[in-house]
Amino acid sequence: MELSFETDAEALWQDSLDLLAAKELPEAVLAMLRNCRPEGMEGGTLKLKTPMRLVVKTVAKNRALIEECVSQAAFEPMEIDIEFEQAGGTEHQRPSSVMTRDEADRWIAETEQRPLTPSVTPARAIMEDSWDEGTNSAAQAAENRRRRERNPLVEDISPATSKLTFERFVRGDENDIAYQAALQVANGMNTTYNPLFIYGKSGLGKTHLLRAVQNYIARNDPSRLCVYRDASTFISDYTEAMRHSERSAASVLRQNYADIDVLIIDDIQKMAGKAGTVGFFFDTFNELISNGKQIVLAADRTPAQLGMGKDGFDERVTSRLGSGFTTPIQVPSYELKLRLIDTFCERMRDDALRENVPALSGAIPESARQYMAERAGTNIRVIEGFCQRCLFTATAAEKRGSQISRDEIESIAKECWPSAGKTVSIEDVQRAVEKYYDIDHSSLVGTKRHKSIMEARHVAIWLSRELCDRTLADIGKHFGGRSHATIMHSISVVDEARKADKLFYDRLTQIREAITGNL
Repeated sequence: MELSFETDAEALWQDSLDLLAAKELPEAVLAMLRNCRPEGMEGGTLKLKTPMRLVVKTVAKNRALIEECVSQAAFEPMEIDIEFEQAGGTEHQRPSSVMTRDEADRWIAETEQRPLTPSVTPARAIMEDSWDEGTNSAAQAAENRRRRERNPLVEDISPATSKLTFERFVRGDENDIAYQAALQVANGMNTTYNPLFIYGKSGLGKTHLLRAVQNYIARNDPSRLCVYRDASTFISDYTEAMRHSERSAASVLRQNYADIDVLIIDDIQKMAGKAGTVGFFFDTFNELISNGKQIVLAADRTPAQLGMGKDGFDERVTSRLGSGFTTPIQVPSYELKLRLIDTFCERMRDDALRENVPALSGAIPESARQYMAERAGTNIRVIEGFCQRCLFTATAAEKRGSQISRDEIESIAKECWPSAGKTVSIEDVQRAVEKYYDIDHSSLVGTKRHKSIMEARHVAIWLSRELCDRTLADIGKHFGGRSHATIMHSISVVDEARKADKLFYDRLTQIREAITGNL
């Protein structure tokens, strides 16, 4: 009989979702409702469960419309009862749906459209904005407030940090998987990404995504206690507690970390060689995971690579780091650089006009921005500074009745990236690839088609296109006189593989950095 109720409940909920889709609910809200699980029907009430606190609030805000559709589907008056279900059930109970890019964009637009105030915005002040919303009772809200006040790990969110939101993150193929994963962790949509481990070289946006998770939770789900720490601060927390005169300091620190719902740690590679800190982190990690809490981590290399070298993490730690969802942020392509430059210049110009800063109020022509993308390096933080200097120069040129020149852009680029003036030859690329794959030059440029040689040849051709100012025909001549079509094929093979294969992407990055000196 219970099975019949459950089946009826599922059918009723699916019919209700169909009716709700015809209403004017935002698609992002519909995506959240699809993650509710019907548990049964009892006395004219449809019982739902969800592992996401934000969904509970969304249902509460739209209860009248939802109950109208449920009643219409049931052909009798119906109410809904939704219950939050703590994560940590069986695997099939966890939501597995993935938002499309359009759904993610709509969701972010809806949840991040209001600015943070006042000028210095404490985390607690942000959270208080939401304490009167949703289904939390006054007692629950008071308990949430007490948890934050008694945990010294909760820090104020500075004005600069408050700007690191999902809405302001510039997306491309190189970082979109990491963006989607971070968003789903922030909104509670996917509890299987635990830990979420994001890796990539410095300056690609890892910290922005980690702070975006923190800001999103502070705005939209303040019942979750979220703490951000970089590895240096985490190490200081531990060492200071160990040196404290009171023996209870260490246990108090452990309790404070254990009371966190979402722990975010940046640059964890800095813990290498700190055996005591790593041991404390390992114990904290295990306790949080076992209690259904969320962990988000970032590093400049993969979990496996963190275990390399004499100071590397031991296998029990690296295996835990890689036990959830691991995703890279890749070096930006020309297309993403151009998107970043367009976005940064537009924001800076808008800020200058709003704040009456005439030195940055000019405009950079599209052709100049395209040349900026060609000359820019890969560090996004440096690209932002590059844009500010170019905008300043463009504004000064505008006052003279002219436009920023290519020579001026080139000069600024060389100051931002001293290696930008260094010429990389095809021979430089070939030598680096031959050394990495341990093959001779004749094999690289010859006709052998062994798997390892084919990969090395594709990589060498792709890097030649990326790093050398040469035509495809020139590249073909350096690889045994290969045709334009063959060179294009190698480039497309690498473009696909670097997006789909994390290990291949790591190899490609290592070779590229060996050639450029990681500059």
